[in-house]
Amino acid sequence: MRVAILDDYQQVSLASADWSAVRSLGQIDVFAEHITRTEALVSALEPYDVIVAMRERTPFDADRLGQLPRLRLLVTTGMGNAAIDIAAAADRGVTVCGTAGTGSATAELTWGLILALLRHIPEEDQRLKQAGRAGGAALGFSGGWQRTVGTGLDGKRLGVVGLGHQGRRVADIGRAFGMKVVAWSQNLEPDVAKKARVKAVSKEELFSSSDVVTVHYKLSPRSAGVVGVAELALMKPSAYLVNTSRGPLVDGAALLAALRSGSIAGAALDVYDIEPLPLSDPLRSAPNVVLTPHLGYVTEETYKVFYGDAAEDIVAFAQGSPVRVLSASLCCAGCLPVRVAAGQGEGALEGRRVLRWFDGVGEALVLAEEFGLGLDDVR
Repeated sequence: MRVAILDDYQQVSLASADWSAVRSLGQIDVFAEHITRTEALVSALEPYDVIVAMRERTPFDADRLGQLPRLRLLVTTGMGNAAIDIAAAADRGVTVCGTAGTGSATAELTWGLILALLRHIPEEDQRLKQAGRAGGAALGFSGGWQRTVGTGLDGKRLGVVGLGHQGRRVADIGRAFGMKVVAWSQNLEPDVAKKARVKAVSKEELFSSSDVVTVHYKLSPRSAGVVGVAELALMKPSAYLVNTSRGPLVDGAALLAALRSGSIAGAALDVYDIEPLPLSDPLRSAPNVVLTPHLGYVTEETYKVFYGDAAEDIVAFAQGSPVRVLSASLCCAGCLPVRVAAGQGEGALEGRRVLRWFDGVGEALVLAEEFGLGLDDVR
């Protein structure tokens, strides 16, 4: 068995878990650099029986899967991956398994970005360091000391777009800062909002009244561009937008125009339409924006779970008893949604995560009632 671990940018995959059981089965190769072109990717991966994909960094559509005849197991970190064509994998006899994750990392980064943005932390940090390197001469007597005026959070309104697992965590922290929290999503029920101790409002009210808008929505064809020209136009000139969910949820051109015109105060982004973010992308030079390279899930704790479960997935598959299956060769098209193996019912899902096909597209929805899970288990 040959195993390929993809997109290990920090080269920490092998140190993050015990791979000894996998090594006893065959060879493990780590790819630290992202491979963009399909031709190069297929050439590199053709010899492998197992591929471990890190989130959506490398897509596997029907075309790519069709050019990997040796592939038998595709492991994705997390219990869902919009960049993998699950149906095509099933058609080709490729089993797709997921892993657990940690629930707090993205919410924590969200608040790091909010504070960095509103208090101008990156700007002040760089100014102090620049002054030190220049001996203060280039920046005057003060040496770049205290040039911005920040915005406080206490008493401000936080608008949460998408009140799922991450949205609720972000809302909890917002209340700890003394913020007034409101939320909107297409299917948000007032009782769910009340349980989360937030106020459910219309989309228009959220964008027009919030001081900070933070996006925690599932990406699908229906939700792409959920924050567009109209929504940005509703925002106050003093308001900020934060996106740690998925890049295409926000209309990039509209956001860039809003930043350049000053119609909103600023934005903080951890996700982009294209990742890694191209060097030529205008966001890299946009005003009043804080950028991070999709760090939401990138913590030691998360990686230990991701890679530990990935190793377990491989061993279980080799033993003929795959775990955390999102799609298996025995799952036929037209049965239950291909992300839920045939025959799985109440209490039978590995990882306690439910994904469902909706309008022919893999979209995570709240389906607690359908599978007998708690609301916290399905996001």
